[in-house]
Amino acid sequence: MSEAVISRSVAQKMGIQKGALARFVNAPASALKAIGLPELEVSEDLQGDFEYIHFFSVTQSEMHDIFPILKLHLKPSGMLWLSWPKARKLGSDLTLPKVIEIGYSHGLVESTCLRIDDTWAGLKFTHPKNGKIYNNSHGTLPDH
Repeated sequence: MSEAVISRSVAQKMGIQKGALARFVNAPASALKAIGLPELEVSEDLQGDFEYIHFFSVTQSEMHDIFPILKLHLKPSGMLWLSWPKARKLGSDLTLPKVIEIGYSHGLVESTCLRIDDTWAGLKFTHPKNGKIYNNSHGTLPDH
């Protein structure tokens, strides 16, 4: 007998917890629908520390400008998801290696990468763990 395969939602794959304090930046409604978000405490203001921040960007310059601001509001155990158009859609100059490089240059490390929908990819960034060595061919953490 075969068991039915239960597929997880994008939100479950992302590790988004019900009730988390969240902030979205430039999030297209279609992408949010595709994620299938649980009930969250969504803030319209960037004040306090967040468990989940999701930033959608089309350009490297915008990602460089906004990333450090968002990082300041990320809880030590929080996650900052960066999303960009796959395959240079929407005229984007972002690629997976470039997104990793940007995240590392601002002091966060990547883990999970996934497909949000037909347009958007997502990459999870978190604060580095003390004492752990991070080697990534696309990015280098700044010296503390």
